[in-house]
Amino acid sequence: MKKKMTVALAVLGMAAVTIGFLFRRDGGATSYRFVTVTRGDVESTVSATGALQAVRTVQVGTQVSGQVAEVGADFNDRVRKGQVIARIDPTLLEQQVREAEANLERARADLEQKVFALDQAHALFEEKILTEADYRAAEYNHTVSKANLVSAEAGLDRAKRNLEYSVVHAPIDGIVVERNVEPGQTVAASLSAPQLFLIAEDLTNMQILVSVDESDIGRIAEGQRARFSVQAYPERAFEGTVQQVRLQSTTSENVVNYTVVVGVSNPDHKLLPGMTATVTFVIDRAADVLLVPNAALRFRASAEMQAEVRERMAESGRAGGQDRSAADSSVTTGLRADRSAAGSRTAAGQGTSPAGSGARGSGRASGRTGTRASAGDSGSGNAAQLWYLDAQGRVATARVRTGLTDGQNTQINGGPAIVEGLDLIASVSESGAAATTPTTTNPFQQSRSGGPQRRPGGF
Repeated sequence: MKKKMTVALAVLGMAAVTIGFLFRRDGGATSYRFVTVTRGDVESTVSATGALQAVRTVQVGTQVSGQVAEVGADFNDRVRKGQVIARIDPTLLEQQVREAEANLERARADLEQKVFALDQAHALFEEKILTEADYRAAEYNHTVSKANLVSAEAGLDRAKRNLEYSVVHAPIDGIVVERNVEPGQTVAASLSAPQLFLIAEDLTNMQILVSVDESDIGRIAEGQRARFSVQAYPERAFEGTVQQVRLQSTTSENVVNYTVVVGVSNPDHKLLPGMTATVTFVIDRAADVLLVPNAALRFRASAEMQAEVRERMAESGRAGGQDRSAADSSVTTGLRADRSAAGSRTAAGQGTSPAGSGARGSGRASGRTGTRASAGDSGSGNAAQLWYLDAQGRVATARVRTGLTDGQNTQINGGPAIVEGLDLIASVSESGAAATTPTTTNPFQQSRSGGPQRRPGGF
């Protein structure tokens, strides 16, 4: 009697489990969100910011002090080399010239007197009337007088040159970018020449000084192509070329940056000095390749999906005379490698995207907006696993190799099943359930909602 009751309870338990499984399959329909495999071009890039400026600018100052009597140029004026752009009041400078001329005449008269005195002393010395000491004193006075004449001539030249400096000329052909002086203003040039104007030589050719992080500077070289945008024209993309990677570094908040000079053509004068430019350096490019949205590479299959694929692969293995364990390992190896790669990225603080969908900025001036993808295979560092529905509507998976990524799409090299236009699973949800469980979760986060749990004393 007890044996019959035990068998009945076992049959009843198996029936309850089967009924529960069928209820979950029939009562909650599986809903997939798909993304499509496309074909196109992808670029790996590095982004940074910089400021536009003219290739050559000249600060125009004055070497003399005085009151500004006239200003002959204003903002945005085009000036020619040698054009008068400002005048300093020459009254005091003209007086200095007249004073220097008087000193020169005095020195010449004194020299004539010393020459006559030396000739008289020489004649008297020859007749033994004048002592040698007096004769040598006359020679000394003559030499000093000649030196005073030279000094007076230099003083006159200096006074005339200062008078010329009171007229400020444009040193180059260009455009006045800054004007820092007004008529009547007093300028003092005792310690350093004050800046009156800033003239840009040619705005049809400009440059961008870009601050690039030390982690990215090794990927940038002279002649490299770059794209940039400015806030004034957000819908327009400009192009430039890397002209120089400067060796001098700057450190700000323990971040080392290097300056990269990007040459820019500006024929329509749309770009203005001082504009902030967001520059994208093109590091690598792949054309006409298969592209997968990174959401498909981040997808993690549920336990039911993995079990279904294992069972089907095991049946195929048994039909071909292969061991089931080999079929299991072909799927679980890829999943284990994906989890391992995701864990290493999480520990490094680079996010959980298995497709390398762009590095985080980390508060630095520059960052990668595209790089070589690294997902899945711990040996090669560029393997990933994709999930899709086959022709019979069954869940299937395929291993692929990833290449370049632009942060949204990633280049792949897969088997014959991965073709252009194929719909890949990006997420799964169960309709009719109490809560929707996303499938793109962090593998290192403890799951709060999962499969059915065994309860004490029941199934």
